[in-house]
Amino acid sequence: MISYGMAEVLRRLRLDAPGDPTPAWARVLGAEGVALSLLVGAERAPEPLWCHPELSARFEELQFTLGEGPGPDAIRTGSPVLEPDLDRVRPERWPALLPSAAKLGVHGVCCFPLGIGAIRVGVLTVLCEGERRMGAQQYTDAGALAAALTGAFLGGDLHRNGGGSALGIPEPPSVLHRPAVHQATGMISVRLGVSMQEALLRLRAHAYGSERPLGEVAQDVVSRRLRLNDDFDGDFDDDGSGPSSPDGGKG
Repeated sequence: MISYGMAEVLRRLRLDAPGDPTPAWARVLGAEGVALSLLVGAERAPEPLWCHPELSARFEELQFTLGEGPGPDAIRTGSPVLEPDLDRVRPERWPALLPSAAKLGVHGVCCFPLGIGAIRVGVLTVLCEGERRMGAQQYTDAGALAAALTGAFLGGDLHRNGGGSALGIPEPPSVLHRPAVHQATGMISVRLGVSMQEALLRLRAHAYGSERPLGEVAQDVVSRRLRLNDDFDGDFDDDGSGPSSPDGGKG
């Protein structure tokens, strides 16, 4: 059974309470932070809708840049990924993420996918406090919140109240938080003749190799400060002349 606090959270969602709801979610869950991301675009990349506090936003960006972690695993498997103590996770599971998460000060993460069956719409990420792990009640509450959000975004009737409207939360974002990433992914896909998924993987590989945020690398691709180079299997050259193309990068 969900807690009184989570019942109030879901009630406020149904009432379409204004503002970012994640501070209340974090308080009820006893969490260090909470983030909600939705899957958008042809590459089904996670777009942050709500994050609290800044640490949650930075961890979401880290997972997005590396393409690994509890969030991507939850999206891929459709099952919750519960790692309340990252120090106990095998290093080979997320070799790039674990040391970077430690530097951020993230101690534990629990991710709950939003979806039904093979359908995935997003992921709810809960950061666990270093001195306070999520208990059984918090897991139950987080699962109930993820289920309610799933029903709302899929437009299901399970969460309608007496014939009224579904949970009063925003539609998936029409304005992308990461437009450069989506644009750069499309450019790489067309230039190298690869799928959008592979193009995003190559973009991530360059960001990881250069130890830069994915958004910064994407912006350099879009502005043609990074040149696509087939000789290096789709890697990029730092070259102010722009992308290698018949028009010398002027088009």
